[in-house]
Amino acid sequence: MACLHDHSCEDHNCAADWSLYNHVDIPKVVALNESVPGSVKAVFKPWEQRLDNSGGFLESNEGDPELLVFIPFTSDVKIKSISVVGGADGTSPSRMRAFINREGIDFSDAQNMQPVQEWELAENLQGALEYQTRYSRFQGVANLTLHFSDNFGGDTTKIYYIGLRGEATQNKRDVVATIVYEVMPNPSDHKTKSETGGGFSHVE
Repeated sequence: MACLHDHSCEDHNCAADWSLYNHVDIPKVVALNESVPGSVKAVFKPWEQRLDNSGGFLESNEGDPELLVFIPFTSDVKIKSISVVGGADGTSPSRMRAFINREGIDFSDAQNMQPVQEWELAENLQGALEYQTRYSRFQGVANLTLHFSDNFGGDTTKIYYIGLRGEATQNKRDVVATIVYEVMPNPSDHKTKSETGGGFSHVE
């Protein structure tokens, strides 16, 4: 469902609402089928800069409108809604599908997997629309993959802004604690092959 951004940002702190931008791990954001490698990073920016295209934009390859965008976060987040500002002349995306906490998805996976949610998009050239999530399903999100499968008839798909509204949790991955634990192992936690009856196990 799309909602109209129908209040004055002079009276309401919209930048705070869309502050998940500060929790996107932008250096690790990637896109499949982008015409310019790395251009996807330009679409993540503060709310007040959503219509500023001077930093670049994301565009699919000629004749192929599909885009797949992988968005990791620096801490777990809860996502309430998503905003997408697309291009003119039929180049805005018309469909969006979301997958959460699934790394390494390619186009084949995206086409065959059941998304957490999908939306029919409208042309949103001014950033006035946002798409509500099924909030209970968008909890504890470490990474989000958005699949834009089609557009409004253009030769390419163009995206100028992706905004995420919600809140971050305090659950950051604590790598240091894990390393300290492994440096000083507990012998009872590291049984030998003979003690375990043979064979090794791999825990994902």
